[in-house]
Amino acid sequence: MSNPPYIGRFAPSPSGSLHFGSLIAALGSYLRARSLGGLWLVRIEDIDPPREVPGAADDILRTLEAFGLNWDGELVYQSQRTGAYQAKIDTLLANGDAYFCQCTRKQIQAMGGVYDGRCQHLGHQSGAIRIKNHARVAHFQDGLMGEVRVSHDFAAEDFIIKRSDGLYAYQLAVVMDDAEAGITEVVRGCDLIEASCRQLSLFSQFGFKTPDYIHLPLACADVGFKLSKQNHATPVSKDSPMPALRAALAFLGQQVPDAACPQSLLSQAVMDFSLSRIPTQREILIDSDS
Repeated sequence: MSNPPYIGRFAPSPSGSLHFGSLIAALGSYLRARSLGGLWLVRIEDIDPPREVPGAADDILRTLEAFGLNWDGELVYQSQRTGAYQAKIDTLLANGDAYFCQCTRKQIQAMGGVYDGRCQHLGHQSGAIRIKNHARVAHFQDGLMGEVRVSHDFAAEDFIIKRSDGLYAYQLAVVMDDAEAGITEVVRGCDLIEASCRQLSLFSQFGFKTPDYIHLPLACADVGFKLSKQNHATPVSKDSPMPALRAALAFLGQQVPDAACPQSLLSQAVMDFSLSRIPTQREILIDSDS
């Protein structure tokens, strides 16, 4: 059989406008997919209403279009997939592969910061829902950063798949969505590199085909402080996309074509793209006004 087609994705949360850090993730995933002749999908991860900003999802999409980052297929909104998440949780509970937990953050801190599984046999019928973590993936090979390892305690933890406030956890939703879309490779920022082990655990436990992973360096205003919506990073300009687009290409170590518009710049950048030119440190300090 021939290899499946390359399918990549960009999956922003609508907690604010697209900033330089999220542009790097979008551009890196786009260039990787297009350079391999693959599909590039966009998914809006809108299952955490307290963190969402009204109108942010549409603003992100209009920004991608202004930057020439045009996606394939239909947009997916996680808020429209909650029925699938709940069905999976119901099955896990019925099979004894998940359970309710009423431990507080303070109690978990007293356990050393890693939940010790104490609610597994208590029969609670309310609270957060945790997966019985059978797979316990502790390491994987990242396509850019090399071997990634996490501690045994982190790998073995029964982590939350539905929060006590009724919201679905990122780890569950992202695995189900990537599997449903047939994602073959996830390209995103290094802030999620350790979380990949938990996602790989779910892929294994659910019997889903596992994607490859590439984690890009984070744009940081200071050591340990990535540009983010929560840190009020400056949005990139929809009206003047070329400066930020050129800066993002340079950040990723790529050649910066002499082009007059996003479409021609991206067309050349796709042809010139080389994964080996992307820096392999997890953080790169930049001017916070970028």
